[in-house]
Amino acid sequence: MTTPLSILDLAPIAPGQTVRESFAASVALAQTAEKHGYERVWYAEHHNMPTIASSATSVLVGHIASQTSTIRLGSGGVMLPNHSPLTIAEQYGTLAELYPGRIDLGLGRAPGSDQTTARAMRRDPRASDQFPQDVMELAAYLRDESIIPGVRAVPGAGTNVPLYILGSSLFGAGLAAALGLPYAFASHFAPDSLFEAVATYRRDFRPSAQLAEPYLMVAANVIAADDGADAAQQFEIMRRSRVRSMIARGPASPEYSDDQIDAFLTTTEGRRLADMMRYTAVGTSADVRTFLDDLVASTQADELILAHASQQIGDRLRSVELTAGAMAGVLA
Repeated sequence: MTTPLSILDLAPIAPGQTVRESFAASVALAQTAEKHGYERVWYAEHHNMPTIASSATSVLVGHIASQTSTIRLGSGGVMLPNHSPLTIAEQYGTLAELYPGRIDLGLGRAPGSDQTTARAMRRDPRASDQFPQDVMELAAYLRDESIIPGVRAVPGAGTNVPLYILGSSLFGAGLAAALGLPYAFASHFAPDSLFEAVATYRRDFRPSAQLAEPYLMVAANVIAADDGADAAQQFEIMRRSRVRSMIARGPASPEYSDDQIDAFLTTTEGRRLADMMRYTAVGTSADVRTFLDDLVASTQADELILAHASQQIGDRLRSVELTAGAMAGVLA
């Protein structure tokens, strides 16, 4: 592959599927990605979402790492304001000791939940204001250079687990640049600031002990299938599901039918939500290759991190395989 490919996995729980089955699907996804040359698989911290099972990222990373051999694994990301930096250093330091050379730590400042859930997590609403300081504290623990006298991360100290800043705005771009860290932009669901954030990151980047030059990861959704019409149908299912999850939260929310979701998508608000999925490659392997090549050309991304978005695991695995082949020049 000319541009390294990676995967963002939310451990989705499909209709009629159990959490255990979702985790088995995540194992199969990582094993398939490893087989086809992907760089890494990341798991995103979300809470109180009935269709996402990746809330405990460090536990899931350890489970997947035990059933793979070489692929890098990590968080995409840990929502650091939900946790103490010391706890995260210990968790990911443990993983780094168990699986040396394979663990990443992507960090975000969003809660990964709604306000009610954030309160249930005992999250201080002001915690996100401390995100830059928390990142630096965490980095120091992992270097074994604690900025808090007498406090050391065990495990964690000296593991130097590589940090990545995740973002969907100029804030994350500026922070990643200032700290000299790799930057991953969440264009798979927040496309509007992509190019401004990329420009900010590259312009303001300062070299660090971890990174001498900017390293940019750009995210996109992908649905690759052997038949273009099948891919389009999978996309419609995915889009309805995403929109439904955004407008129907909480136990009192109605059960919207597909027809109701389709009608909503014709409204101004519905079109706005649909546009959040602007960076989605849909079609045959050739279609996906064209889309991703254009995305790399326009952003000069150093790596693509892809959310293979088909609802059924068999379709996701095929999408992983087809995309890897397409980007390596093997079109199905």
